[in-house]
Amino acid sequence: MPPMTMPTRRPLAHLAAVLALAAAPVQAQSLLQLYEAAHGYDAPYQSALANAQATQARADQARAGLLPQVGLQMGAQRNWAETSVAANTGSRAFNVLNGSIVGSQPLYRPANRISWDQGKRAAEAARVQLSGTEQDLIVRLSQAYFDVLAAEDSLNVVRALKAAVTEQLESAKRNFEVGNATITDSREAQARFDLATAQEIAAENDRRVKRLALDQLVGLAGVQPRPLAQPIVLPQPQPADVSTWVEWATHQHPAVVQSRMALDIARLETAKAKTGHLPTVDLQASVGQNRYPDGNPSVSAAPNARYRSTNAGIGVVLNWPLFAGFAVENRVRETLSLEDKARADLDNIQRTVAQATRAAFFGVQSGHGQVAALEAAERSSLTALEANQLGYQVGVRINIDVLNAQNQLYQTRRDLARARYDVLLGLLRLKQASGTLTPADLQPINQMLLAEGVSAPAVASPRPPADTPAAPSAAPASAPRSAASGKPTPSSRRPGRADRR
Repeated sequence: MPPMTMPTRRPLAHLAAVLALAAAPVQAQSLLQLYEAAHGYDAPYQSALANAQATQARADQARAGLLPQVGLQMGAQRNWAETSVAANTGSRAFNVLNGSIVGSQPLYRPANRISWDQGKRAAEAARVQLSGTEQDLIVRLSQAYFDVLAAEDSLNVVRALKAAVTEQLESAKRNFEVGNATITDSREAQARFDLATAQEIAAENDRRVKRLALDQLVGLAGVQPRPLAQPIVLPQPQPADVSTWVEWATHQHPAVVQSRMALDIARLETAKAKTGHLPTVDLQASVGQNRYPDGNPSVSAAPNARYRSTNAGIGVVLNWPLFAGFAVENRVRETLSLEDKARADLDNIQRTVAQATRAAFFGVQSGHGQVAALEAAERSSLTALEANQLGYQVGVRINIDVLNAQNQLYQTRRDLARARYDVLLGLLRLKQASGTLTPADLQPINQMLLAEGVSAPAVASPRPPADTPAAPSAAPASAPRSAASGKPTPSSRRPGRADRR
């Protein structure tokens, strides 16, 4: 993977995005606009960013083991001295002030250099993890965005179905009044109307929940995502060869890269453990001064005079451990086992990522096939509905046939909208599985959305059938009805309706 630069915290970016969206007129937001808002607000991303910055600081700490160390030491003492010379015995107290500067420079410390290399790899792994978190944010935002659009489509479809059922119910009631339909037609239409009402309530609640989830993700309130423009041409995965995607995934997926770096760190840990038997060489230097303001009794020349001494030194210190109770050997055995574990984890991650990439690729292909099939099913369902409506007018179809055809058409439209969103989301998941997903991949999807200020078209409703005209021999609205069932007498039914019942 190319070298990554450490990003900075983005609270100001999020604030700017929020202010821009708040200052704009009330209108739907695009996917890129919401990504900019979520990028500076999302808690998992901010956590990964802070972790990357902390890991970089930890690497800088490891580098300190190769740089000079300088320290200042100062002290003050109160001493009491007693002297005895022949028959003369005396005692006195005096003060001592001292200060020194001590410095050291590691000349040969292989363990320190290996620790620095481990720190650099750990910092790079944290940046890779941040990249993976950013890719996950893109997918999570797109999922929440399309969930809202799918919920709105479902609600619009249910409302359109409810309107169609309402018109069918009114038609059945009028035909029943003039004796051209049985009361069963009205009751069937009423049952479908009640079911559509329940579905509308559930769809409204689902849309409300999906909007709240999107609001929480981007840190805004009342988000209105822009729908897809129609007609739409869904993009195909490029390249169209699954092996290429798998090869990308096994080399540059963030989880694979992190596991590969973990293996490198484990190998360095083994090398560092083996340095336990090696010597260390340091260059040390110091300069210090001791002051005796009350004199120094140990100096016979001037025991009571103010006294000062300065000391300086420089040298090389060699430290070579000879035996540590087999601690080094056991430490090497431990690190070799951890190295084998890291290698097995890398193999497992590569296999898992390869399988997930294949599943994502074939999922996108399957999604394209489902969209094509559902588009054909929508056309067929519309034709079937029109045929059933015409058959209902001429008496060869009953009301339940029209209701079933309506339900099939609107359910197909709902499934078609969901399938289109799944294809777009599947393309993002495929790029995430291969480790190639970037914010720039949102731009093609953003261009498929409706332009600002353009409202989405309403769900098309097929024209309901006209009321069946009364035949010349049909009874008027006050035609006699069966007292047992409340249905019109056989003479008031349309031709062919009795057989259908």
